[in-house]
Amino acid sequence: MAFPQTRMRRLRATAGLRGLVRETELSPGRLVLPLFVSEDGPPRTAIAAMPGVDRLSVSAAVAEAGDAAAAGIAAVMLFGVPAEKDEQGSGAWDEEGIVQVATRAIKQAHPDLLVITDVCLCEYTDHGHCGVLREDGAVDNDATVELLGRAAVSHARAGADLIAPSDMMDGRVGAIREELDGEGFSDTPILAYSAKFASAFYGPFRHAAASSPAFGDRRGYQLDPANGEESLREALLDVQEGADMVMVKPALAYGDVISAVKQATRMPVAAYNVSGEYAMVKAAAAAGHLDERSTVLEILTSLRRAGADTIISYHAKDAAQWLAEQT
Repeated sequence: MAFPQTRMRRLRATAGLRGLVRETELSPGRLVLPLFVSEDGPPRTAIAAMPGVDRLSVSAAVAEAGDAAAAGIAAVMLFGVPAEKDEQGSGAWDEEGIVQVATRAIKQAHPDLLVITDVCLCEYTDHGHCGVLREDGAVDNDATVELLGRAAVSHARAGADLIAPSDMMDGRVGAIREELDGEGFSDTPILAYSAKFASAFYGPFRHAAASSPAFGDRRGYQLDPANGEESLREALLDVQEGADMVMVKPALAYGDVISAVKQATRMPVAAYNVSGEYAMVKAAAAAGHLDERSTVLEILTSLRRAGADTIISYHAKDAAQWLAEQT
């Protein structure tokens, strides 16, 4: 029936009624906190473009992980900032590499907190690209995939609960699955960065992780932001190769992709609320243009509404606190 018999506002009159019919729930257990772990430097180094986010020593990362666990956050995701880099990015699979050391320390201190490790070479190569280079300067896909498999196994051996390849090389999920299975890690799941776009929103991250390309860009292997259908093909291929979860990155401008990937794959979907999205909210809130709390919670809820089961966000600690205050 139409108005006046049907009055949509009836169930909006009070907070209790709105809560009774709320379609989308946001909780700390759906959030993942990214951490930048540095091999040298002080315990904490502020990242100018990301207020409230620091590069952390291993001991500081353990403390930060403890805070996340206490807040009910599901997991931390580790990104390494090594002291030295080389052409192949060998620190990515070094058993005493920064992510491996940090993973062991966090799992020892907080065994119930999930640790997700980013598997890529860009943080470890001296040229900043996500793989080894051919003579013409292009990334060698197949040679890179072999090294990613080695890195994934080293992370699993260190105790990582989920392996998250972010490189966007063709065939890397299948190769990593084969390497993990062959080394006795058949129960270690893969969270694939399946729909990772060549986005302008990554700028602050590249400063934080010291991973900007020394030349060129990453459009040769990351997705064109204009291509939604291609992102579905990528996600479906990763599922066929053995991915246990798939990811869409960035998140805020890609709600349509999150929804489409969820519908197409019927798999658990993660959305990465990336550094540039975080920095924009922080800058607007600092200038008094937005209320940070309500804006962050609205953004994270919208990502859940779009279909994200898990949200990786630098806002995770604050959001967990705000959600706790609502209960």
